[in-house]
Amino acid sequence: MADFYDLLGVRRDADADTLKRAYRRLARQYHPDVNKDPAAEERFKEIGRAYEVLSDPQTRSRYDQFGEAGLGGAAGMPDMGDMGGFADLFETFFSGFGGGAAGAPRRRGPRQGDDLRLDLTIDFHEAVFGVEKEVQIRHLETCGTCSGSGARSGSGPTSCGTCGGAGQVRRATRTPFGNFTQVAPCPSCDGSGQVIADPCTDCNGLGLQQVAKKLRINIPAGVDTGTRLRVANEGNAGQRGGVPGDLYVFLGVKAHPHLQRDGVTIQSDVSLNYLQAILGDTIEVETVDGPEPLEIPAGTQPGAVITLKGKGVPRLGNPVARGNHQFTVKVTLPTRLSGEERELLEQLAGHHTKKGQRPHHKSGLFGGLFG
Repeated sequence: MADFYDLLGVRRDADADTLKRAYRRLARQYHPDVNKDPAAEERFKEIGRAYEVLSDPQTRSRYDQFGEAGLGGAAGMPDMGDMGGFADLFETFFSGFGGGAAGAPRRRGPRQGDDLRLDLTIDFHEAVFGVEKEVQIRHLETCGTCSGSGARSGSGPTSCGTCGGAGQVRRATRTPFGNFTQVAPCPSCDGSGQVIADPCTDCNGLGLQQVAKKLRINIPAGVDTGTRLRVANEGNAGQRGGVPGDLYVFLGVKAHPHLQRDGVTIQSDVSLNYLQAILGDTIEVETVDGPEPLEIPAGTQPGAVITLKGKGVPRLGNPVARGNHQFTVKVTLPTRLSGEERELLEQLAGHHTKKGQRPHHKSGLFGGLFG
């Protein structure tokens, strides 16, 4: 037999959820009731054995160390306490046809529809201040032709021939500890006990149709990449009158060319010339609210941070409370000076020279200014 991890198509460090998802997918694909290929039944048994072993931590540990030789008679044994691992195999497969625990009465009644996911990218300013977006989704809605019954007009469901209308099937399993009988929902009727003999041609007996729909989604102020919005009842419709699922919108925010965001704080750089940094100034800066005046105190040092309060991002759920905008100062020094500028700077350098020292005007601008 092939390696169990290879049979399930997973890595050797796969967690329990990954194993379960892989088994669900393969079980649906190779189950003999679905796949008529002669080799499908043997394949189904192989992946079932692989999942039985790997889903149990103890047998998985022995398999990882010694391969199948380390399993002995343990592989495939049910848990004598509550049949947990073995029952989970049946639940895992049959949930592909209806979900839930084996033989659960809710299979005869309405089934809730599946949730859907939509990934939506918005602009930086839209994330800060909120926006209403129109999106188009495709989801399942109740078939309008058969009103969700799945049957052609004038006909209806009949008793399932596989389970005789019971909605359940029984399977006997032989183990070293005796024979066990596992009760599971019937895969032919999905546990309802009834089948559609004359299905609706518009929905092929499912009672559901895929429909394209436009929605307007209100995105609140203060969202960020990874924010998840729930739109109630816009997922897939439920079967047999079940409530629909929800639509979950996962947001991504485009980067801004000049502004960065850290929570509710916006950060950016501001460039000053050396005179503005020394003498101070009032300059115009870019914010999410548009151009704003920013006071530069005299003697501002390179790397200093100047804050505009209340010009950051609104807090999600409380748009009145906003963060701040922080500006990191960068000072630009001139590479060339006019004769007049040099003369003035040399005079300034001489004025700042300590008593008894000669001014060193050729030592550089900062040496002259701050000597």
